[in-house]
Parts: sequence; structure tokens; C-alpha cells
Amino acid sequence: MKILDALVVGAGPAGLTTAYSLAKAGRNVLVIEQDPTYVGGISRTVNYKGFLFDIGGHRFFSKAKEIVDLWNEILPDDFLDRPRLSRIFYRNKFYSYPLKTFEALRNLGLLQSLICLASFGYARAFPVKAPKTFHQWVRNQFGESLFSIFFKTYTEKVWGMSCDEISADWAAQRIKGLSLGAAIVDGLRRSLGWRKKDGATAKSLIESFRYPRRGPGMMWEACAKKIEAYGGRIVMDRRLGTLQFDAKHQLWMVEAIDAAGVKETYLAKNIVSSAPVRELMAALRPAPLTLLHARELKYRDFLTVVLIGRNAEELPDNWIYIHDPKVKVGRVQNFRSWSPEMIPDAESICLGLEYFCFEGDGLWNATDEELIALAKREIAMIGLMDAANVRDACVVRQKKAYPVYDESYADHMAMIRRDLARLYPSLHLVGRNGMHKYNNQDHAMMTGLLTAANIIAGEPIHDVWQVNEDAEYGEAGVSGAQEALKSLRLVPRKAA
Repeated sequence: MKILDALVVGAGPAGLTTAYSLAKAGRNVLVIEQDPTYVGGISRTVNYKGFLFDIGGHRFFSKAKEIVDLWNEILPDDFLDRPRLSRIFYRNKFYSYPLKTFEALRNLGLLQSLICLASFGYARAFPVKAPKTFHQWVRNQFGESLFSIFFKTYTEKVWGMSCDEISADWAAQRIKGLSLGAAIVDGLRRSLGWRKKDGATAKSLIESFRYPRRGPGMMWEACAKKIEAYGGRIVMDRRLGTLQFDAKHQLWMVEAIDAAGVKETYLAKNIVSSAPVRELMAALRPAPLTLLHARELKYRDFLTVVLIGRNAEELPDNWIYIHDPKVKVGRVQNFRSWSPEMIPDAESICLGLEYFCFEGDGLWNATDEELIALAKREIAMIGLMDAANVRDACVVRQKKAYPVYDESYADHMAMIRRDLARLYPSLHLVGRNGMHKYNNQDHAMMTGLLTAANIIAGEPIHDVWQVNEDAEYGEAGVSGAQEALKSLRLVPRKAA
């Protein structure tokens, strides 16, 4: 049996980026992917009767030059520049997002606006010391009133838990750099049509992004073809069975299982896993003691109900955040606004209603017919589409879309990381689920790039765990791995 330089578990952005970098360097790499059809993981593009849609919406925006260069290298001629337009639906009114100050004041009314400002002033004067929860962190930054209006309902829809149970880590990572002051200044600029002179802005305030003309899956399908052109292999419809490490020979024996239950065995020097940590730990033989910690990690799932039909007028939004508690839907995507090529004709509208849930709960277990009926009722209640105009629909379920940041996740991951680093030096965790970190697509890719560099070097020269969606990137030219690290404010392990 030929020994692989690396076996990659999962063909999402992190796994495929790792495999691409290794294959391009001449390394013998194999990727196993559980999905029978699509590569790209949560960044895949689904095709339903010629209508294309992605799972969750993926803007191609990064301040990391090496990631932008990689996008251009893999998909050189197929990007569109798209304007960002998002809105918030709250109490039967639409708010531009990022907020426009005058519009927000008009929608909220003078009294509510004054209450929000007073609440903000009180929070700044009397902050919660060392905030531990999402609620406390946002309250400190924006005040209790704005937390209740623009954060609480939507966040609790997404996570299915109280904002008092969600770690402050998640808030700090997702909205760091954005405060009420910054939002007001930016909102005034937008209201008055002023353009910012420099390029510095919080991630959540970007105004445009790049997007593959036929969805993000186009990127990953092209990446898969290039991996195979470089001599790598990708096998679909394979789930991870067991992982056994031979410490004496420093080799992994990997069991993969296809849909028919047929087992395949591979030998590899390195394992790169973007699988959920809970699943990875369950596959290790013998089972590590920290499997008990892995079992405590939680995940949030979601499903998309796609409604296809006609509308009296075209919607300009990429997506709309639904903060109104009267409906269960959390976000609505408008796929034509992402790219006109996502829709096979000039007349149809295709909307994706996203419902956040837990695998096995009432929403998840509802039939497609029940979910479609629910989506039609709610899209009419919001006023985005007449239910009578829906002529076709489908449902896509996504397991483990988001790693949950509850009060104990950090302690569990710390124990797991220590255990894996001690026992398995050639086991590399990458990506969102692989590291149990709420990374964006470009950060997941960066973990793959740096992991590939570590494997090629034969030692952990880069600390992949310092990559997250909160990292600041350098805009200047990058040459070599050391400059790549500087752009991420990462520290080589040798110098740490």
C-alpha cells in the first residue's frame, strides 16, 4: 500500500486549500468527502432545476493578499464585483445594514432614539467588568436598548439559546472594531453620501465584495479539478471510520466507509481534519480520554427553504436579517442579487429562507412540505413575496453549520488541544468545525495554507491557532511565509 504524505478529511475550503497547496508542491495527498455530489462544504453551490444557491451566503472579501491571490489563481476569470446591500427587518420596518443614521432615527422615532442614546451613555459610565456573556459584551458596547433591538432576537434565533448563555468570545470575534460611535459616524457618512478616504473599516461595514458568477461552489469545483491535475485525489461519498496512529513508525491507518458500507484503508504520514471535533475524536483508536470533552461540544444546524416564483418588483438586497420575533425565519437571501447567473431566466425570483435549528428538533424533523408551507406564510408576513406567486420550492438541510460558543466550549477545546498535541503531532486541525472556531471562509483557507506549509517544512513553523476571523491583515505586498505571518500578526513557533 502506497503511503500518503497527507490524508485530508473534508472537502470544504480549509481541506481543499490544504490539499491544493500540498498537491501543487508535489506531495501525495488524498481527500475524503462525505457528500456524494458537492465539494465546498458549507461553501458549496446547490443546483435545483437550474437555480443555483449557496448555503449561508459567502462574500469573497479578504484583507489577506495571499488569499486573494489564491482565489485569482484558482478562478482567474469568473469573479463579479457585487455591491453589498443588506437590511434588517424589525417591527414591520426595514433598516439598512450597516445602519444609516437618519433612516434609523426616523424608523425608531425620537423617543426611542433618545432612550437608546441614554442607555448607551449609562452603559459606558457603568460597564460590566470583564464581560463573560454575549449580552454583557454588547450591552457594554451599545447599551441595553440597542442590544434588545438589533442583537437579542436575531442572535437567539441563530443560536437557539439565551444571549446570557453565549460566550463573549463570539461577540468579540464577530463584531470587534464596531461600536456605537463607529456605527453612528459610518451611518452619517452613508446617510450623507460621503465616501471614506482610507480603506480602513470594520469587517461588518464593507460596501462591496467579489463573488463567483455561478456561486462559491464554482471556486471549490475548480480547486478540486486542479488538485487532481497536480496528482492529488478526491474520493466522494466517504465518511471517516477510524483513525489509528502507529507511534513507532509515525504512520496513520485510516478507515473510510462508502455509502454501501464498504471499508477502504489508507496509510498516511499526516492527517488534516476539517471534520467536526466531536466526530474526529470519536474516530480515534484507542479513544482518547478527552473524548468526554469532545462530546460536550455543541453545534447549531440550519436549513434553507428556497422559494421560486415571480414578484412585482425586483429586490435589491443580498440578504435581509429578520429580527422580528413573530416569525421563525432568521435571514432571507436573494440569490439574483448575489449574481444574475444564479437564476436561469430573467423573470424569476429565487429567495432562500434560513431557519436555524438543532438536528432532531421540530424544525429539522418537519417534512419538506411543512417547511415550504411555513416559509410561504412567513415570506408573505414580511412582505417580500406573495405566497400565491411561489411556483416551486425545495429544502436543503445543513448539519453542524456553526460551532456553538457556550460558557464551557473554551475549556473543552483547551483540554482537547493539549491532548492531541501531546499524542498526535502529525494530526492537524483546520477550518471552522475542525478547530471549533467561527471562522470565515478566508480564515479557514488561511488555516489550510499554513498547515500545508507546516507539513512541507516537516515541523510546526506556523501557529495555525492564531488564525481567526478577528485577525488584522496587511494590505502591502507579501513575499514568503514570514511576510504572510506578519500580515496575520502570527508568530512562528520557533520565535514564540
